[in-house]
Amino acid sequence: MSDFSEPHALSGFFAPARFEADVTDCVVTGTIPPELDGAFYRMHGDWLYAPKFKDESSLSADGYISMFRFRGGSVDYRGRYVKTDRYRRQAAARKQLYGYYRNPYSDDPEVRDLEHPHRRTSANTTPVVLAGKLYATKEEGLPHEIEPNTLETIGPTDFGGTWASQTFTAHPKLDPFNRETIAYGYESSGLASNDVHVASFDAAGRIVWSLDFKVPYSSMLHDMALTQNYIIIPGGGTCTSAERLAAGGARWAWDTKRPSYHAVIPRGGRSEDVRIFEGPERSIVHTANAWEDGNTLVMDAPIASGNTWPWFKDVDGAAFRMNGFTLRRIHIDLRAGSKAVREEQLFDRDVSSFTRIDERFLTKRNRFVWVQYADPERPFHAALPDDPRLRPVNCYGRFDMIERTMQAYFAGPDSVLQEPVFVPRTAGSAEGDGWILGTVHNLVEMRSELVIVDAQTLGECARVILPFRNAYQVHAIWTPSTDLPLV
Repeated sequence: MSDFSEPHALSGFFAPARFEADVTDCVVTGTIPPELDGAFYRMHGDWLYAPKFKDESSLSADGYISMFRFRGGSVDYRGRYVKTDRYRRQAAARKQLYGYYRNPYSDDPEVRDLEHPHRRTSANTTPVVLAGKLYATKEEGLPHEIEPNTLETIGPTDFGGTWASQTFTAHPKLDPFNRETIAYGYESSGLASNDVHVASFDAAGRIVWSLDFKVPYSSMLHDMALTQNYIIIPGGGTCTSAERLAAGGARWAWDTKRPSYHAVIPRGGRSEDVRIFEGPERSIVHTANAWEDGNTLVMDAPIASGNTWPWFKDVDGAAFRMNGFTLRRIHIDLRAGSKAVREEQLFDRDVSSFTRIDERFLTKRNRFVWVQYADPERPFHAALPDDPRLRPVNCYGRFDMIERTMQAYFAGPDSVLQEPVFVPRTAGSAEGDGWILGTVHNLVEMRSELVIVDAQTLGECARVILPFRNAYQVHAIWTPSTDLPLV
């Protein structure tokens, strides 16, 4: 039995959907650009059974992968749960067996496994294409391979025993210039450790370089940035310990006394070459891009000056106050004797942390960043749960990082937008020439929609209409038909 009546954030539009679906030849308004031939994959968190605890975070919801398959001006939809070990055990028991996010001590005895915490992953965060295969990823465990057409789960992988970590990041990065993919796993040796494993895959999916290092303390390491010669992994703010986990509560807490840090790893380097730079208290969840300016590493990212996680309590008992993200720039001087970084705020507007760029320009200085944000001056005709994270995120912004200007796309008074994804018009198009794809929560009609927006003018080209609502989306990717064996 599953009872979702208690957690207030799991009601109305945001109640779990709990079904798999196929829709052939979706209803479309406007005109689908004929150049779009591929699949728009999305990862969702969709609870199969209600969480055990009222204060549980959505980070533990079961993984669900969906796709919009574009070809010949029409679109088909398919959605399937990721059949992880966690999913299968719950389905067999017909109840929730797992406790707090990344805390196996809070699990029911029949599934509790303190030595292999990665096996409880829900694989709910990012669809990833690596060496011609599709994966569902989440940083708490190994990636799960997914059949790209049927979306059926093939299973978890450690890449033939070559991946030397219990965990795998939800944000591996593909260098578009040498086709190398960089990935890492934190808490790589086990629960609450400060060990990090980093490796690179060649275009055929073989690991060609790796190293291990330690961070100053165990914290959430969700994303990274690449330059031509370096990897930057930001962390800080969140903290945990073996003692905290053994007490059975929420995994993370927020410590305002902990500085943020940036691990700088030379690509192809050695463990002893890793350097740790420090900043003030910050929340850095996602990055936009990074590049090298002489001996200085420059990284753009949405950054907040304090806690952005309502589920993670302050270690000193302070009341939660939501801190907004703004687009900022971090400068890391590799020649200076100081470990401090320099921070520059680029825009004043609060944004979400879901920044995307034209990924053909990853590792080089880029011009445009797209991100969704809440514009309180726009009309809003719906209601959202009483949750400090939830505002009517109703606009996409195209931020010009050189001119320091912004253009906006408004989704409408009934809608909340999900992460924008850039799709180039052609392989050789200029930066930003293409489309933005993003899904919409239509809160009034109780359905999900996919918008296709001209990335330059921010004019809407088309909408794909689903006859139902999807559970909330985490991340999405566009994959052209040349990158996977799509049918």
